[in-house]
Amino acid sequence: MIGDIRAVLARYLPGYEVHTVVPAGQGQDNTVHLVNDELVVRARVTDPAAVRREVALLDVVKDLVPVRVPDVLFSDDTTGVLAYRVLPGLPLDQHPVPDPKRLAEPLGALLSALHGASPDRMRELAPEDTYPPATLLQDAQHDYRDVEQHVPAGQRPLIERFLAAAPPELPRDLRFCHNPLGAEHLLADAATSTLTGVIDWTDAAVTDPAHDFAKIYRDLGPEVFDLVLDAYDRPFDDHDRRRTLFHARCNLIEDLAYGVSTGPSRYAEAALAHLEWTFSEWTISG
Repeated sequence: MIGDIRAVLARYLPGYEVHTVVPAGQGQDNTVHLVNDELVVRARVTDPAAVRREVALLDVVKDLVPVRVPDVLFSDDTTGVLAYRVLPGLPLDQHPVPDPKRLAEPLGALLSALHGASPDRMRELAPEDTYPPATLLQDAQHDYRDVEQHVPAGQRPLIERFLAAAPPELPRDLRFCHNPLGAEHLLADAATSTLTGVIDWTDAAVTDPAHDFAKIYRDLGPEVFDLVLDAYDRPFDDHDRRRTLFHARCNLIEDLAYGVSTGPSRYAEAALAHLEWTFSEWTISG
């Protein structure tokens, strides 16, 4: 892989001297390398041609949202590679900030901008994602059977009660969403607890806006979540709250299964650390 990266850089940035290439992360769809501590080179493991769509999307998103996003230097949709200069900040999942409440206002502004964009316009750049909640619940039930032994016995009833309940109703409308807006895709300055960027727009879609809220709830907890809602300028009712909790719980089970099977163990560790607040009977206040 490192040799491939050097070859791609030589092709698109002739004369650029490569001194170091360091693995910087791997997700379900992408591998990431840091070059010379200044360039991020990301390779799409699945569906390389999706890179072309993401580049076109980022060109629109950078003017849409009030936070920095990757500014692509080059892309190659044959190999699924794109490159951009390192954004300030560090991934929130690996570098928690001391005062996460300070992230709430910029996250609320980010979601207001995303969800306020015209869905018809954004459908030209992002696919529509209408995966049914009933199917998501079946997926979660299947994943849980594989990871049940990794869940502390005292917390298993929380998950099992959720898996036995009916899924929520469908959303009334679809909005443009980042989609996997988890802590791993949020960059922050740990010294100031400031949101500095949002990365990995590969799976952005016109979908249920609860998807974006769900991972914020799962990763940052109910208190920060309420503050995000305070800064959100669109309607958000009990119907949205039920779907947010549903997706947060499905997401957590999926990450747990990924972390104990093929993915980095930190996904499973984070899932277990956030399990109690994600599956508790605590109700999002309105």
